[in-house]
Formats: sequence, C-alpha cells, structure tokens
Amino acid sequence: MAALEDVKIAALIREARQLLQLSQVEFASKIGVSFQSVNRWENGRNRPIPLALKQIEKLLHEMGEPGENLLTKYFSDQD
Repeated sequence: MAALEDVKIAALIREARQLLQLSQVEFASKIGVSFQSVNRWENGRNRPIPLALKQIEKLLHEMGEPGENLLTKYFSDQD
C-alpha cells in the first residue's frame, strides 16, 4: 500500500468511508486514529503511516465484496 500516490490514498479512504456510511469521526474510531488524521488523509495533506494503512486494508477485507472491489480498483494497476 505504501507505493500508492497520495491522491489515490485519499480517494481510497474517502470511498471506503462513504461505502461504510461513516463520518470521518466514526471511521477514525473504527481504525484507531484521530478524526484529524482521517481529515488530513482525505484532503491529501498527509498520508497514513504503515500501521494505519494495515488497519485500513484489514477493514476493507472485512467489508467483503465492496472492500475487495476497492482493493482491486486501487491496487491492481500499480507498476
């Protein structure tokens, strides 16, 4: 996941959060980070640390097919 561009990470996080129908506060709580972190990630000001990326990836797997589709969408075209 670390090789993803910041823009792709921002889009992935926003899309996952919206699919789960969670606010930034709720999403942050679910993966164990602050609301400010999620907000900065979605706005492209910061990127998640590797541990947070692992939590996001785990959450996507737990989502089942919708999460797997996001993983494919954002990870299948890496060079």
